[in-house]
Amino acid sequence: MKYAELFRALHPDFFSSPQIRAIAPDRVLFEQVLDLHAFSPEALEISVPESITFGLYEGPLAPLHEAVARVGDYWVPCYDGKNPAFCAYDGKKIVSFCLVEDMGRYQGLHIGGPGCVGTLPEYRGHQIGLKMVQLATGILQRRGFDIAYIHYTHIDHWYAKLGYKTVLRWNRDGVLWDQGDEAGADLS
Repeated sequence: MKYAELFRALHPDFFSSPQIRAIAPDRVLFEQVLDLHAFSPEALEISVPESITFGLYEGPLAPLHEAVARVGDYWVPCYDGKNPAFCAYDGKKIVSFCLVEDMGRYQGLHIGGPGCVGTLPEYRGHQIGLKMVQLATGILQRRGFDIAYIHYTHIDHWYAKLGYKTVLRWNRDGVLWDQGDEAGADLS
């Protein structure tokens, strides 16, 4: 698969956005995929503190927006209720969050992904975010998605722990590397 073509289909006009044009020219970012037909959520045991629970967010948007703003206020508009949010909780407090996005179809494949992933600073370092993304990826798998897609990340090594593979590297000027250009490249 040509991942640059997939990228353009999912994110048309991406590189002309003022926000993307403002990125430093030497900053390299990544796109990653995971074949959900081969994903085994149980393959990696991730321990989190006993007090932490996980679930789809069902409350009013204001408390979710407060938690999101503590990590990145630029993400708050993304949490608009159109895509479900999946959260980690300490009691009733939201401590980590991500969107469970339906990104559409490409070449017959249903593509979705965890997006706008964040953990409150005081809860980092306890694998809560990683466990949350693992569970959110499992939701995509159970809902019949074919590919889980991580868009616009600088922490590809972190998602790789769950089996996500880097398939594109890009900077503000465009795609720098496409795994799909290499002989024998596939989703695995």
